Amino acid sequence: MKPLLLLLALLLSGSSIAQYAVNDPENIAQREQHPIAGPRNGGPPTRGFDMHYLRCNWTIDPAVQYISGTVTSYFITTAAVDQLVFDLSDSLVVDAVTLGGNSATFSHGTNDLLTIDVAGTLAAGTNDSVSVTYHGVPIGSGFGSFVSDYQNGVPVMWTLSEPYGASDWWPAKEDLNDKIDSMDAYVTVPVGNRSAGNGVLVSETTIGNYTTCHWKHRYPIDQYLVATAVTNYMTDTRQMPLVGDSVTYVTYAYPTDFAAAQYSANDVQQQILLYSQLVGNYPFADEKYGQAQFGWGGGMEHQTMTFVTGYNYELSAHELAHQWFGDKVTCGSWAHVWLNEGFATYFTGLCYEYLAPQYWAQWKQGKIDNITEYPDGSVFCTDTTNIGRLFSNRLTYSKGAMVLHSLRWVVGDSAFFQGLRNYLNDPELAYGTALTADLQAHLEATSGMDLTGFFADWFTGEGYPIYTATWTQDSNDNVTVTLSQTQSYPSVDFFDMPVPIRFSGSGVDSTVVLNNTSNDQQFWFHLPFAVQSTTFDPERWLISANDIIAEVDNPDPGTAQLLPYPNPSGNMLAWRTAGTHAAYRTATVLNAVGQRCLETDAAASSVDVSQLPPGGYVLELKGTEGVLRARFVKE
Repeated sequence: MKPLLLLLALLLSGSSIAQYAVNDPENIAQREQHPIAGPRNGGPPTRGFDMHYLRCNWTIDPAVQYISGTVTSYFITTAAVDQLVFDLSDSLVVDAVTLGGNSATFSHGTNDLLTIDVAGTLAAGTNDSVSVTYHGVPIGSGFGSFVSDYQNGVPVMWTLSEPYGASDWWPAKEDLNDKIDSMDAYVTVPVGNRSAGNGVLVSETTIGNYTTCHWKHRYPIDQYLVATAVTNYMTDTRQMPLVGDSVTYVTYAYPTDFAAAQYSANDVQQQILLYSQLVGNYPFADEKYGQAQFGWGGGMEHQTMTFVTGYNYELSAHELAHQWFGDKVTCGSWAHVWLNEGFATYFTGLCYEYLAPQYWAQWKQGKIDNITEYPDGSVFCTDTTNIGRLFSNRLTYSKGAMVLHSLRWVVGDSAFFQGLRNYLNDPELAYGTALTADLQAHLEATSGMDLTGFFADWFTGEGYPIYTATWTQDSNDNVTVTLSQTQSYPSVDFFDMPVPIRFSGSGVDSTVVLNNTSNDQQFWFHLPFAVQSTTFDPERWLISANDIIAEVDNPDPGTAQLLPYPNPSGNMLAWRTAGTHAAYRTATVLNAVGQRCLETDAAASSVDVSQLPPGGYVLELKGTEGVLRARFVKE
């Protein structure tokens, strides 16, 4: 075996994967919808200054919904400024502001903005710092952004700021494209508690009744990924192997769940090595990766310290993948949030493909079923003020993941994974932000393909294709296939895709890939066996639904065919026609002796058959150019 497969085989024996259901209905996306306030009325994206370093001093008692402290922001001006604007909730009270060590005037309490006056003007290129001392009760929505609660009767406090909640609890610059280059956080908590945070724990110093935890992080970080959590954590530290390297892994768990957390570390160890082999080593390896337990119903990919509600295989895989996709490279606009969530979802699937392949097909089908439950919707988020749409399970997570799967199918494994490596390591993107065009450019470079049409169909376009494939085989084993397509939503007139069909017979099979570029397209090829059965898209590379593949007697593509589905049928019978563009006026259901049971307008393309007794029936379409008939079974 290859070294990857051998190592994975050795690791798999310790996995806890069997504990967790694939495509859990209580899905990650639903648990990641953060129903906090909408976007703040912030100033221009750059606001005339660029963040460099952040030093936070906070005092937090997990038993009290309250925060006090001082946050110092070091910056360099990018233009001449006479004011500095930060985002800070009106629910908090600013006690003092110093600029360059001198007291500064400020205004706060309107539109969740903190506006700091500059004495005179700071010229472009000026390095300076501003300190804000504040206190108060952070606003709470029941999920984020700063929550005090209880775990097993013990107080616990945590933060969760995605997408717009950092300013609910600290004076932040909420701009995805202005990452903070590095930070230190000093969190003072009552004795008996520990604080989890970003980066490396430098020290825990106890004086009297309080302990100060110092966390140091030396990588660029977006404001929504800054986090802390406080309770009576039990901790564990171990080393996990990477490719030619290792990383320190830390666990911060509730005492009652400590054993489960340690067991879950076996899953994380497999996952972090797999991701490192696929797209490059864990991006914060010289600091750590950790999981801290919190009380919210899901997980959050805080940089180097994921917060998780519990120890679930898919949740661990999803949040870990974010360290590459979302933390190392962050979406440069919330409209492109699929670059975070679609990737994290797809890499969860890759854990099944590589580590537990018995679940891989089920996982893909579950995502396809979720996507095609409704006919519309794009991966591109058109309304970033709508938190439910922003974190849509169907579109941002499932469709985002399966669009990546289809991209992999179109460009091939080698180009796909090399393109992802290049995307993550691009000096203009690494530890910065990206838009979908950046991903497209890297995949075009590695594949040599023009993917403009693909991204138009699958990123901004809505819906999915519905395929009808009819085939026949002559006495010389030559096969003719006619491939037709309709679209679930009119925003895309045709999905150009390579379509795989598996033909089987006499104990052998062959998968033929048809490059489908037009409707009613015909293909001819030879198979060295008599075909007995067919399977459409056997490996589930395509996002499609209600597809039909049927054998016909005549290879002439002009021969009209009526294809009822599902067949057998339960409550609703639908139909599609192939090889004809005739207009049919009426659709009639006849019983076995030719009696009319139901009749409807043929344009409806479906009829309710739920009241029919089980048995065999004939569907008949009539129009000016003749009659089409096909048999179906009512269950």
